[in-house]
Amino acid sequence: MDGFIENEVFEKIDYSKVKLAKGEYDGCSFRNCLFLNAHISGITFVDCEFINCNFSNTDFKNTSFRTVVFKNCKLLGLHFNHCNAFLLALRFEECHLNIISFYKLKLKNTKFNKCKLQEVDFTETDLTNAIFNNCDLIGSIFKSTILEKADFKTSFNYSIDPEINRIKKAKFSLQGVIGLLGKYQIEIA
Repeated sequence: MDGFIENEVFEKIDYSKVKLAKGEYDGCSFRNCLFLNAHISGITFVDCEFINCNFSNTDFKNTSFRTVVFKNCKLLGLHFNHCNAFLLALRFEECHLNIISFYKLKLKNTKFNKCKLQEVDFTETDLTNAIFNNCDLIGSIFKSTILEKADFKTSFNYSIDPEINRIKKAKFSLQGVIGLLGKYQIEIA
């Protein structure tokens, strides 16, 4: 029988050495924990926060993240698209997301605040109303992505092709317009 863990704080635990118990974690906080190559498959996190945690190459297969916040975390080589998509709700604050896949996920209203999103795959992702506040999106892939009403005004280093993405009412800064015209190889002075 899987356990139910509520309102607990977990600090400085190395889950690459100690296995996180299966179950549902509700209102829990994980601080300064290591999830390097850890398997947290099939675990449910509801209203949880991860602060200063390292999620390099963590296995998320069938993991549920329902209203989960990642703050100042390192997320490397992850497949969020392998998570349980039911009620998936994420927020990222000052995180490093490198080589991440959000392929085909519904991430409406997701907030990315002051994040480095390097080589992140947003192919066929629904990012309607998403906010990218002061984010570096270098090398990130937007293909058949729904970006309607998404806010990129303060973000940079993105390359978004308006011909293959839905960008109706998305917000961009004047300086960021080059990220929409890159494929045309034109010079803007």
